[in-house]
Amino acid sequence: MKGAGRRTVLALLGFQALLIVLSCVLVRYDRSAAADANPSNDDQAIENMKVYSMFQDVHVMIFIGFGFLMTFLRRYGFSSVGFNFLLSAVVIQWAIICNGVSELGNGQSTISVTLQSLMSADITAAACLISMGAVLGKTSPLQLLIMGIIETAVYAANEFVAHHKLQVTDAGDSIFVHVFGAYFGLAVSMVLGKPRHSDLEGSSYNSDLFAMIGSVFLWICWPSFNSGGLVGSAQQRGVINTYLSLAASCVTAFAISALSNPKRKFDMVHIQNATLAGGVAIGTAANLMVQPFGAMLVGSLAGILSVVGFQYIQPKLLAKINLHDTCGVHNLHGMPGVFAGIVGALMAFLANKDNYGYNLYAHFPARVPADGPEVADAQQADRDLQPNVGRSAVEQALFQLLALGITLVVAVVTGAVTGFILKGKYWEEFEENYDDEPYWEMHEDTHQNSKYSKVTPLPLPQELPLRHGIELS
Repeated sequence: MKGAGRRTVLALLGFQALLIVLSCVLVRYDRSAAADANPSNDDQAIENMKVYSMFQDVHVMIFIGFGFLMTFLRRYGFSSVGFNFLLSAVVIQWAIICNGVSELGNGQSTISVTLQSLMSADITAAACLISMGAVLGKTSPLQLLIMGIIETAVYAANEFVAHHKLQVTDAGDSIFVHVFGAYFGLAVSMVLGKPRHSDLEGSSYNSDLFAMIGSVFLWICWPSFNSGGLVGSAQQRGVINTYLSLAASCVTAFAISALSNPKRKFDMVHIQNATLAGGVAIGTAANLMVQPFGAMLVGSLAGILSVVGFQYIQPKLLAKINLHDTCGVHNLHGMPGVFAGIVGALMAFLANKDNYGYNLYAHFPARVPADGPEVADAQQADRDLQPNVGRSAVEQALFQLLALGITLVVAVVTGAVTGFILKGKYWEEFEENYDDEPYWEMHEDTHQNSKYSKVTPLPLPQELPLRHGIELS
């Protein structure tokens, strides 16, 4: 099969039309963005600019960071960046609706769009891109589109239950984005199986260099990803903790990469990915009182865990259970995400009023007592606080672990179901994996070994001089 195919084109145009209709019926600007909003509200303007700076960082992560990180496949660069671009553009529109559905049950007839909801849509897209990494190079654009539509809806439902019913904290979305996205994608990959033809599943010097661009962008912008939804001192802690955790994971990733190599050389696969593991591992507890040394400890362990995953665990999973993971999302997002959930539960267990004051209840609303003088005192510090169930520290920690477990189960089950859907014969499938040729117009004499290539190099004029004694051909 060559080209996108009629089904893909119709699906893209049809779903975009559906998004326009749904937005026409359900979605409106938030009051703060309306044309008749108070133009002299300086506080709102300042807050919007703060959110926008964080939003732009996250936007860069989604479209440049994730996109270029996937370009390590030597003949799949166009598809890595291009399909990342396409899937993200679809998901961010769909996510605004899915994430906003909960508003419709609170007396509102429409979904309000703010800069914060745009950032939430980008973060939702991150979960889908992580899943895409597990099946990169072995799925068609139509299959990716269907996967993204299903995953976005399930993601929104899972996050709603965790935040509003279980009342857990996950500031950097390590549980709801990284764990969910990784194991959803791995379940899809498990069902689809390893490609029969994988000769092109490898990198080159240039493709690894392009992938490193994505890694650096992700590394730089990750503090905004983990703290974009926070305010005040919590946001500052989110930036500090993520910054230090990333730095520590970078150091240990380099060290363990060399240690795991018989020649003590660095492996670019480890450096592209494991250096980012600290951002994932600190995410759930990014806003909590981890302290700088704690953030560095978490990042150091995450860097080690990620390299061990790439070097030892991933090959065994492929050999033992045939779990094929193109980008190694289990090592960068899956295991560090589970580690983040455990760290978050530990910090919830250690949290008390001595460390947090009445801000304890802002981080863990379920710990607000149901009644009594404690509630009145807390409401004097924060008028938005409402009486709640009055959980203990132990109970809150257990609920954190419960949310992690539920997310894992939901991701694996729905991912497997999605995999069986994508395995159906009614979807357009690849004839050749890890190759741009089936879907992209190639204008240069590249990919000549592909069976789709019809490009032949132009002969050079005989009179051209030699360069440095090497004959041009």
